[in-house]
Amino acid sequence: MESAVLNLKGQWSNLLKDNPGMRIRNAAHALHCSEVELLATNVGTCVVRLRPEFEQILMRIESLGYVMALTRNDFVVHEKKGVYKNWSTGPHASLFVDEKIDLRLFLKQWSSVFAVSEGDQDNVRKSLQFFGKDGEAIHKIYLTEKSNVESYDQLMSDFSHHDQGNQQNVEMAGSIPKEIPDESIDVSGFRNDWLNLKDTHDFYMLLGKYRLSRTQALRLAPEGNYANKVSNDSLRKVFMAAVENHVPIMVFVGNKGAIQIHTGEIHNLMDRGEWFNVIDPEFNLHLKENAIDSTWVVRKPTVDGMVTSLELFTDSGELIATIFGKRKPGLPELEEWREIIREIE
Repeated sequence: MESAVLNLKGQWSNLLKDNPGMRIRNAAHALHCSEVELLATNVGTCVVRLRPEFEQILMRIESLGYVMALTRNDFVVHEKKGVYKNWSTGPHASLFVDEKIDLRLFLKQWSSVFAVSEGDQDNVRKSLQFFGKDGEAIHKIYLTEKSNVESYDQLMSDFSHHDQGNQQNVEMAGSIPKEIPDESIDVSGFRNDWLNLKDTHDFYMLLGKYRLSRTQALRLAPEGNYANKVSNDSLRKVFMAAVENHVPIMVFVGNKGAIQIHTGEIHNLMDRGEWFNVIDPEFNLHLKENAIDSTWVVRKPTVDGMVTSLELFTDSGELIATIFGKRKPGLPELEEWREIIREIE
């Protein structure tokens, strides 16, 4: 097993010689391994394995001060700067709730955590990196020039794992469940329950109740204006309109273990290679526009009135990102947001 680790580390080194600056996620894909297996080859040098005591670690994150939170999937990266505040945990999710750092964390999906130092002595970038059972990154926390390095070092010391070996076991990722045939769905019951929603968060439970994929649910939506397929350049149009009209939005990006949310205005849009980007001082978004296979405008009734979202999917039905107008419980949706959406329908 040790020789396999050394072989993997050597392959990574050779890959970096030919592709300097290549990100570890891309290197892992190229080497047909998981990101965590590649990262673990550096345990003992620039990586420290921590004990997977996730709640205890997260309770200490506020002490790090001003940091950068990163959550991504294969198609979009969501980066947000701020302080991790208002930690709480419950049976289904753990939360950080603040306008800067807003997270929903599903710790049952988490498996391992590492403290990582990257770069050279003059420019060391320190982070905490959390991974799922399949070895894919779930969430990362990067220190900034304003962070409390002493608290980071103390946390790393307090949670250091007795095992600082380079071997990292992972489980094979499960395949995306196949949709059951439409004729096996209680479509009438599903539509009735959709029309009687009281909270957007209940939509996920609705999918489970009727054993629906998300895109299947949109295809079978109630008659009317509840789910409309729109052009795949709609995200770009919506973001441009939000910038031009100073309309605050909410951008949700998630994976199996975390959902990260930006709330507020966006300002600087930029194309860079295959990525469509928001580049703002405290919020960056990098999205592979060519990964969008379908785009939907979705409306759900709530106790505060109708709530409208823009939802982006891959060709396999994976959710890339969801966009809302800025809203809070007890307040109706912004009319300016509804106007932006009407322009793309």
